[in-house]
Amino acid sequence: MMIQHVSLNHGWFYHYRLHQIKLGLLKNNGFFSLYRYLTRVFRNCPQEPFLKGPRGSRLRFSLGIQPIRVDNHEVTTLAKEGLRWNKYHDAHSNVQVFMLSYDASTIGVEVPLWLEASEFERCLENIFPTKEPLSGHIDVLRIDKDKIWIWDYKPKAQQEKYASTQVFFYALMLSKRAGVPLNKIRCGYFDENTSFVFKPNKKYLREKQTTLSQLP
Repeated sequence: MMIQHVSLNHGWFYHYRLHQIKLGLLKNNGFFSLYRYLTRVFRNCPQEPFLKGPRGSRLRFSLGIQPIRVDNHEVTTLAKEGLRWNKYHDAHSNVQVFMLSYDASTIGVEVPLWLEASEFERCLENIFPTKEPLSGHIDVLRIDKDKIWIWDYKPKAQQEKYASTQVFFYALMLSKRAGVPLNKIRCGYFDENTSFVFKPNKKYLREKQTTLSQLP
């Protein structure tokens, strides 16, 4: 089958899907380490990191990221078409599977990620005072030219306060797990009307840590 699918019991069932032909392109375009990671966790993804600790989707603090609004991005058109497609019962699945099926750039959906507490960099110590892993699942993973794009579908994207924090940490986790340099990753969140994009940079963590260290 062109699209392979596995259900991951990570406290809830997440439907991790990969498009085999588009996935294969990663072997020869400088992202072999990402290909290796995606296929490895498809075959054998650990369950434990996802059963405890903070989830990226539940982070409720700002990193001071100011994403750029893009109203005419192709992902908004794809979201619109996916919602009209209406093959599944929920909006997320319709958008995700439509993009995976018909968008040439979408490689995978519900991609599992985690970061062990022992892997936290020093700049994360004040932000995550925990010994448990951070985890999450990328809604839509795309490749555009020489960049890997992490996208999160948000039905009311314009009203989101912390979506940039969520996808930033997805970028951090993907960089660590798959060995992709952070400067090769871009982040965004979207709905059928608009999208917001930014470049992940560790300066946001340093600035956040500085702010926290100055609190009484």
